[in-house]
Amino acid sequence: MTDKKALRTEMAARRAAVHGKVDASPALKNLTRVLGRADHPISFYWPIRTEIDPRPVLKDFATKGPVCLPVTTGYAPLLFCQWTPDAAMETDGFGVSVPVATPEMLPRTLVIPLLSFDPLGQRLGYGAGHYDRTLERLRALHPVRAIGFAYAAQQCARVPTEPTDQPLDMIVTEAGIISGA
Repeated sequence: MTDKKALRTEMAARRAAVHGKVDASPALKNLTRVLGRADHPISFYWPIRTEIDPRPVLKDFATKGPVCLPVTTGYAPLLFCQWTPDAAMETDGFGVSVPVATPEMLPRTLVIPLLSFDPLGQRLGYGAGHYDRTLERLRALHPVRAIGFAYAAQQCARVPTEPTDQPLDMIVTEAGIISGA
């Protein structure tokens, strides 16, 4: 299947079918393991819809060092604002909770949601290109580690790609860790 729109629909349904039914605790343990002891800012995401929830790891890492959440500004690259457990949050235009009035940060590790992924580290998102533009910008500034966080059921044989698509370095699921690009 090479049609991204059809693949998005199929993979959203596949993700919804396992959400809440698959034990996510092995995925959270795998994510903690690959993040290790970071000495730099880590970006997580606040889950929407049926995305696998990284908040337990986000909360744990917030006690160890700086963490941040992405903030959308139209269709430009994402901004990243520091998150703490007591940070004020608001809902943005995409329905995502984001920190309010916190310092901006430049993460070197990003935990990224997705609809689908393939064994080569290609990611299928919602289609707005936020993470592709962001990874391109950040990778021009410094080394970046992009980690997709998903259910194993979200894997497909091949994600159709375009020249602007940015690959993931790895994907973390409840079934294990897949090396990407």
